[in-house]
Amino acid sequence: MKTLEQTRRLDFFLPNHQAHPQCSVNYLWGPARGKMFGVLVAQTSTGKQVHLRAFSGQYNGIWQVPGWVNPIFDLKVFHEVHDQEQLKIKQLSKILEGLAPESPKRQKLIRLRKKKSQQLMRAIHNLYRLKNFHGQRARLEQIFASSADRKGLPPTGTGDCCAPKLLQHAAVHNLPPLALAEFYFGKENPSGTRQHGFFYPSCQKKCYPILGFMLCGVEQQREKMNITRR
Repeated sequence: MKTLEQTRRLDFFLPNHQAHPQCSVNYLWGPARGKMFGVLVAQTSTGKQVHLRAFSGQYNGIWQVPGWVNPIFDLKVFHEVHDQEQLKIKQLSKILEGLAPESPKRQKLIRLRKKKSQQLMRAIHNLYRLKNFHGQRARLEQIFASSADRKGLPPTGTGDCCAPKLLQHAAVHNLPPLALAEFYFGKENPSGTRQHGFFYPSCQKKCYPILGFMLCGVEQQREKMNITRR
């Protein structure tokens, strides 16, 4: 948090002359408001501690920033699945704006747009193959459906929060976690539930249903690597 306040940018690993305008923290104090950030402390097989960093979702339209963990999905495949279909959905929305509210054609297009949106969401969710510390992999929908009291599709943005991104990176790279913290940085959110500089637990609706699976095997891996839990 202090580093963000001092450098005023996310790409602080790069020299100043390579700083990207879209990585400025000024973005977090404008209309877009603030964002959740997370840090995970993990340990390598040699006993060295490493610090992983993540921001929730995209940052000012960017999915990847040097020094921060990547999204869970393959970004190239995401664009192949998302971009064209999202354009079609936006085109339908434009057509709807010009139709009378009670027009039969409008009602038909609303149903078509909803269907396309649901199909796109399923296709995107299928890109999230979560891995835990037992080495098991599962699709997002599989994990979400197996959680108690969960029905239907996972909410939009599931898997894009800091904790899932950090744990996925740790599991893929065999880095058992020791500690994790998430904090909010920037202008208070519209509902007033997130304020600058405060730490918050993982969200109930999107993260809790999948974190149980993602944390499976952590204790066994710690024991295997002779790591004392903190």
